[in-house]
Amino acid sequence: MTTSVVPTTVSSAAGPVGVPPGSSPWQLARREVRRRPSVQISLAAVGLLVLMAATAPLLSAVCGWSPDTFDKTAIDPYLGGLPLGPFGGISSEHWLGVEPGTGRDLFARVVHGSQVSLLIAFVATAVVVVVGTASGIAAGYFGGLTDAVLSRLMDLTMSFPSLIFMIAMMSVAKDVNRILLMTAIIGLFGWPGIARVVRGQTLSLKHREYVDAARVGGSGPWRILRRDILPGVSGPVIAYTTLMIPGMISTEAALSYLGVGVRPPTASWGQMIAESVKYYDTDPMYFVIPSTFLFLAVLAFTLLGDALRDVLDPRGGRT
Repeated sequence: MTTSVVPTTVSSAAGPVGVPPGSSPWQLARREVRRRPSVQISLAAVGLLVLMAATAPLLSAVCGWSPDTFDKTAIDPYLGGLPLGPFGGISSEHWLGVEPGTGRDLFARVVHGSQVSLLIAFVATAVVVVVGTASGIAAGYFGGLTDAVLSRLMDLTMSFPSLIFMIAMMSVAKDVNRILLMTAIIGLFGWPGIARVVRGQTLSLKHREYVDAARVGGSGPWRILRRDILPGVSGPVIAYTTLMIPGMISTEAALSYLGVGVRPPTASWGQMIAESVKYYDTDPMYFVIPSTFLFLAVLAFTLLGDALRDVLDPRGGRT
């Protein structure tokens, strides 16, 4: 009698069983994308957002309006500058309507706002990942005084009221590049979280057999860090990087909403939401459109980050 065995995939602490051993984090991520429709949808949404931000000047040229061009013919001067037509002035000429009072095209401002939000989010995340990964690996591998100093610096940075400091710095700094300053400040307070994760991973890796073998074989610390430790922590780093991006987008939107972020006439989703509050009763579409784009961006990156964390760092939610 012949018994057929149906192969199954079981998740374990080390990752999904059934995945070939030695798979790289990128191979694991590709398998997860193929397996989960929700990940495919979120990845497609992320791709569209990035494409929209990258082609913002082209898209605004296609719609025929720049984000700073006033269209007085699209608003009613006798009704406080409210858009003419239904749903905030949506028409074949203005695809998402116009801004009350000025008549600026909302589609052009939204796509240029995505450029600002994603630029700050990506650059700030890159700063956080580089600084946090380097600090975490150094603290975990070298230990001793290096670990003590870096760990206390992590504790100090994480205990600091970062939002208050961000608001104060952005309010005081006047004649500076707002995007560059915001990126630097967000990166300054964001690195300890990933540094703690990387430090813990490094502590568990530095006494593995292959690391000891490399050390006995005469490899120096920097060679071991580059060839043995860094690949071992890359999975959690990739997963947490994706999860940090929606937080960065929200932080930029919050600072712009409070009036200390990017300055007009530069378009920003948070700034548009703040300006739309006074028109909420008379022109709700002005509030709905930038809020929807902000919500979809944060949701897409969050879903994608959750999926990557599940496959690349399955113990991350339990440690």
